[in-house]
Amino acid sequence: MEIRFEKSSHLKEKPDQKNLGFGKYMTDYMFVMDWDKDKDWHDARIVPYEPVTLDPACVVLHYAQETFEGLKAYRTAEGKIQLFRPQMNARRMINSNARLCMPAFPEEMFVEAVKALVKVEEDWVPSEPDTSLYIRPFMFATESALGVHMATSYKFMIICCPVGAYYATGLDPVKILVEDELVRAVKGGTGFTKCGGNYAGSILGQVKAEKLGYAQVLWLDGEQRKYVEEVGTMNIMFKIAGEIYTAPIEGTVLPGVTRDSMIHLLRDWGYKVNETRLSIDDLMKAGHDGTLEEVYGTGTAAVISPVGELRYKDDVVVINDGKTGELTQKLYDTLTGIQWGKIADPYGWTVEVK
Repeated sequence: MEIRFEKSSHLKEKPDQKNLGFGKYMTDYMFVMDWDKDKDWHDARIVPYEPVTLDPACVVLHYAQETFEGLKAYRTAEGKIQLFRPQMNARRMINSNARLCMPAFPEEMFVEAVKALVKVEEDWVPSEPDTSLYIRPFMFATESALGVHMATSYKFMIICCPVGAYYATGLDPVKILVEDELVRAVKGGTGFTKCGGNYAGSILGQVKAEKLGYAQVLWLDGEQRKYVEEVGTMNIMFKIAGEIYTAPIEGTVLPGVTRDSMIHLLRDWGYKVNETRLSIDDLMKAGHDGTLEEVYGTGTAAVISPVGELRYKDDVVVINDGKTGELTQKLYDTLTGIQWGKIADPYGWTVEVK
């Protein structure tokens, strides 16, 4: 793929790596490529970061035809920069686009575009412990015409930002509220895609949780409001009586890259991983009888987020005395060890940016 490069006349001052937060500081450049019905994908370019101009009748503004992804670049102790399973993000975006009637952005082009932009922005990849460069590929309809239809033009873009921990509390356990009225996804819908509408629809539940002093929402299935599915920004796993339980990928749960990686690790360590429907009643019962040993969310942004408390209606259970579990810590240390190049990668998950 030929990528045109437009040099910026003014580079930004880089932020303090010890106080990055998450998603606050955008880098100097962005990748852009266009798709038109008659021209397919064309004009790949890396240009200075700037606002996007849209016509008021742009399809994405009215009918939400857009998808996105999230991955990271990590700097190793030797100074190398590497990605983590970018091919999985590319394939997931292709699946998301297919559901929303958007053209596929080919896997090879996706990985090449990410590597090209990260290479240009390599000085932005932080080196402080537990920091990384967050990468946000996204795509949206650009045709200007009212009326619900598959648009005739789209734009694929990638932006980046150096980040620290997703939660200000780091790896401290968070409190989760189980939502029993609102629903996130139903079978046949868009729950398995990474599209903005899924997240917009979850904000009300998040607001409700925060008012009650909880950090996140655990969503139940949309049909019976009985089975646990995922947290607002993460997949979730439960260690019950020595076995791992997580919701199956059946169209309502996002097929997380971190989720898949955790399952690989757990099975290699000899754990039985049950990708099955787990009822909230059985989960709360396990919490009360002591068999619920650990709970943790998984996702690219937070990597792993221990859960110290669950509330369902007026019933509350505390997990592992509100402390990070031994297995949760081991998973975090192993996965981040692979990502930052601190330990060997036996799976071939990392991709060096040269």
